[in-house]
Amino acid sequence: MKVLAVNGSARKTWNTATLLNNALEGAASQGAETQLVNLYDLNYKGCISCFSCKLKDGKSYGKCAVKDDLTPVLGQIESIDALILGSPIYLGEITGAMRSCLERLVFPYIVYDPDHSVLFKKKIRTGMIYTMGVPESRLKESGYQQRFGFYEALMKRVFGEAESLIVTDTYQFDDYSKYVSTLFDAEAKKKRREEEFPKDCKKAFDMGVSFASEG
Repeated sequence: MKVLAVNGSARKTWNTATLLNNALEGAASQGAETQLVNLYDLNYKGCISCFSCKLKDGKSYGKCAVKDDLTPVLGQIESIDALILGSPIYLGEITGAMRSCLERLVFPYIVYDPDHSVLFKKKIRTGMIYTMGVPESRLKESGYQQRFGFYEALMKRVFGEAESLIVTDTYQFDDYSKYVSTLFDAEAKKKRREEEFPKDCKKAFDMGVSFASEG
């Protein structure tokens, strides 16, 4: 059993990375082999619309033809049993790094045919972990749930199974007094970090356990 986590945040020790590491710890507790990839360590771009992955009898049919630092990661996903993607939300969306990764990962497997066929050769479990500074009450009014539902449906279509963990009202700085951030109640943020974030980490851990134990 192999479980791969992909960190779409530039921060390697903060909210998103912490949750992903908890998910991997959960998977490892069930005997899974785990690995974390930090996208911001890699030099790559999103889809360049070359359509080599759609070319009839082409050598890159069904896979991304672009060769860069992301290529080995995309190849590795062919051999794993579960995939967990994590991203903070910037301006209402996943990070550019994660979006570019998804373009390169998903698009080659989607067939332009009436049956909406996919070329990924097996079914694996996938998870999306989102972190954001906004409170839970703003998810619906900001349209976040619709966006997250789109990504979950996309992952389910290509890989077979998908679920999401949404973590809101996160603690963004180690010291709010250093930043122009009067919009936020720093003490309330700190209190939530101490009381709620451990529960979110447990949810991520449980996701990893589930992925590894159920295959």
